Amino acid sequence: MDGIINIDKPIGKTSFAVVAAIRRLAGERRVGHGGTLDPMASGVLPVCIGRGTRVVEFLAEARKTYAAEITLGVTTDTYDTEGRITQRGDPFGIERETIVEALKSFQGRVEQRPPMYSAVKHNGRRLYELARMGVTVERPLRPANIYRIELLNYASPLLTLEVECGKGTYIRSIADDLGRALGCGAHLTGLVRTAYGPFRIEDAVSLDGFEAAYREGQWQELVQPLDIALETWPAVTVSDEQGHFIVNGRPLSLDEDGLPQEAETGGRLCAYSHEGCLLAVLKFRAESGQWHPAKVFNRRQADAVSEILDS
Repeated sequence: MDGIINIDKPIGKTSFAVVAAIRRLAGERRVGHGGTLDPMASGVLPVCIGRGTRVVEFLAEARKTYAAEITLGVTTDTYDTEGRITQRGDPFGIERETIVEALKSFQGRVEQRPPMYSAVKHNGRRLYELARMGVTVERPLRPANIYRIELLNYASPLLTLEVECGKGTYIRSIADDLGRALGCGAHLTGLVRTAYGPFRIEDAVSLDGFEAAYREGQWQELVQPLDIALETWPAVTVSDEQGHFIVNGRPLSLDEDGLPQEAETGGRLCAYSHEGCLLAVLKFRAESGQWHPAKVFNRRQADAVSEILDS
């Protein structure tokens, strides 16, 4: 099987543990996920299987949406409930309007400082490894895109945010930064990823549900085609001859029939056969003025095309 399974990761399990469980049940060595969720978090975890693992890098570009529960008045060294309390403040005089006003500075392209308890590397060591040794180092700010941030509920000291963001965004850092902005401190007490690109939590299957489908011999029905991760990309249907060139690593010129101009696509395309099979991702190179295969997906289709052209 090749594709992507929309798993609702439970609280308490690591993303790696979910991948390991599906690898064991599916009997497939090539299994990976599209973006780590901390053990304390739950929600959408796209698990790629077989050739689906080859779209992980593209899936990572997709927007993600989170429901984040934040507790005001308490700061921790991990920015969440896993850490040691480092400061306490008084949140009870803070009005809803004050929070809404503070959130305005969090939207758009922002700079975040990664938590010490994160997988970012410093001189070859993970930050969380250093933190567990009691070592704190200076972390340079990293850019993040927050497309939307809304206050859903507020009953002091608890509030719930909905955050739509790009890759590399730390929701824990948003909680800590918001606490600093409000002057009372804060930390993340709950996190649910409700959407990841085309995947929604209402359509996700629990890990228990996947195991039940496996016992009933129906788990394959939960596997979605790998190109669902590329559904918002521009696409082109190529001829058999063009397809033959593509899957054998040969570039195509702009004047090839059916190929759009580079400016119309942002410099990348999905190339499909007439049978609807995803052949490859093409990227435009200005120096050659051609579309180059960046990643070929369907070798079986390549063999079939070769037989047609050679006959």
